[in-house]
Amino acid sequence: MNKINEFKKQLANSQTIAFFGGAGVSTESGIPDFRSAEGLYLREGRRNYSAEELISYSFFKRYPKDFFEYYFKNLVFENAEPNAGHLFLKELEDAGKDVHVVTQNIDGLHQKAGSSQVYELHGSVLRNYCTKCGQIYELDELNLDNEGIPRCPKDQGIVRPDVVLYQESLDQNVVKSAVAAIQRADILIIAGTSLVVYPAAGLIHEFNGDHLVAINKSPISVPSGALVFEDSISKVLTELDKY
Repeated sequence: MNKINEFKKQLANSQTIAFFGGAGVSTESGIPDFRSAEGLYLREGRRNYSAEELISYSFFKRYPKDFFEYYFKNLVFENAEPNAGHLFLKELEDAGKDVHVVTQNIDGLHQKAGSSQVYELHGSVLRNYCTKCGQIYELDELNLDNEGIPRCPKDQGIVRPDVVLYQESLDQNVVKSAVAAIQRADILIIAGTSLVVYPAAGLIHEFNGDHLVAINKSPISVPSGALVFEDSISKVLTELDKY
């Protein structure tokens, strides 16, 4: 079986498409998986903090200066551009398909590519809000104090990213919308994720459609019968365009 040709047939026979993407979707835009970034050593407590600890709610509350230093360096990439994966989904939508994007990424690249239905499970670095008054700020509207901490001009409250930090729960309204999109899809495309981060990874079990496709450089565990590509997303999609 020519898997690329089969994938193309499945797409042609599917009107409603759900795409579940992880960090691998954005690495091809030059955004590294934050887990690959080094931890930060703090003299206080003489401890080296892991990436997960550095973007936890407790670390944000206790060490806001160090939190934002790490956050802006490792999670915010203002100049990143959509890659073949993002643009492919927009092309499907332009072709008349009903495309729903469920993403674990926080970079906003799916919207930048033009996708209209995006469910951001972990929030977005593009949105920020004051922890005191709730005022919303875009990324380019942030005002940093002399320690590099974003402050609200109205009340000097800390302006935090609208991102789900470790120790925080996912927005249940977003989760419900993502589940509904996956449940009614004819085809589910899983890309750039190892399916190990829960509860987000558990959403794929909600799929009841006809075709399941997985694209990931490393092996992942998916139900039998799935069409699996152990390759880069851009390479698979480039090959798809040839048929």
